[in-house]
Amino acid sequence: MIFDRPTLDGIVAGRVDRAYRRWTRPQVKPGGQQRTAVGVIGFGDVVRVDAEAISDADARAAGQRDAATLRKKLARKDGDVWCVAVHLVGADPRVALRNDATIDADARADLDRRLARMDAAADRPWTRAALEAIRDRPAVVSTELAASLDLERFLFKRRVRRLKELGLTESLEVGYRISPRGAAYLTDQ
Repeated sequence: MIFDRPTLDGIVAGRVDRAYRRWTRPQVKPGGQQRTAVGVIGFGDVVRVDAEAISDADARAAGQRDAATLRKKLARKDGDVWCVAVHLVGADPRVALRNDATIDADARADLDRRLARMDAAADRPWTRAALEAIRDRPAVVSTELAASLDLERFLFKRRVRRLKELGLTESLEVGYRISPRGAAYLTDQ
């Protein structure tokens, strides 16, 4: 699910506890989670509802001004209207991971193994070059970084997300930067 920043802030503050979406079938499951800019959002009940039965109070609990505004947004798509209970689970675990610059021998061996597997699955090794490019050119738009590595932008971004999962990089408003963990990994090589 995509949440705008005001809605995410409302979830964190406890003002928003549900989201309404129009889907042909539910796109999330109760108990599921999603990482967002504010942390991990959890999903509770997913219930089909009648759009006309949504009250102003329901709409405000979803971060909308009123029911009419919410119904107007929902009218843009086809399918049934679903109400999804949402709550903040906690911080994104990647934040703590990327800020941990202590890489012991076991962690290094694990990272080496994972990066080697990524390189082996690609047409050519790319992980080290991508990490160094991000380290050397922080906050540079992905299009430029991708071109410098002779990669298509979409493929580059997909690969950087894999590095981010390992805590080695972090996304910025524009571009990326190497994380403390990523810097430690590169420094100790």
